[in-house]
Amino acid sequence: MTNHVRDWMSSPVVVVDPDSSVSHAMTLMRRRNIHSVVVDISEKNPSYGIVTTTDIRDKIVAEGRSPAETTVREIMSGPIITGRADWTLAECSRVMQKHKFHHLPIADENGTLIGIISATDIFMAVEEQGWIEEN
Repeated sequence: MTNHVRDWMSSPVVVVDPDSSVSHAMTLMRRRNIHSVVVDISEKNPSYGIVTTTDIRDKIVAEGRSPAETTVREIMSGPIITGRADWTLAECSRVMQKHKFHHLPIADENGTLIGIISATDIFMAVEEQGWIEEN
C-alpha cells in the first residue's frame, strides 16, 4: 500500500502572486478544477499563503465583496506551514487535523513547493486502498 504523501499529492502546485485579484485566482481554480491556490509571499526565505474555495465563499460572496477589486493578499490565510513528501498519510492527517487545514502544500528540504495534498486526496487513498495503521 502506498501510504506516503508523495504518492497522493498533486503536482505541480498552482501559485499566484499576492497582488493578483481574487477573480484571477478563481479563474485558475475553475479552469484547473482545483479548490485552492498557493500564494507566494516569499521575501528572503520561502513563505506561502493559501486561498481556498471556502475563503472565497466566506470572505467574498458572504461579505458582498468584488473579487475583481479584492487582492488575494486580502483574503489568504498565511503564512502557512508546509508538509513533506516523505510523511505518511497518517502523519499528514494529524498535522492537517491539528491546524484545521483541508489543503497542505508540500515542500522539499529547501522549502521549494513540489506538490499539494488535500483532505479529498487522503479520502481517495483510503477509499481506493483501504487502511492499514502504520507503526
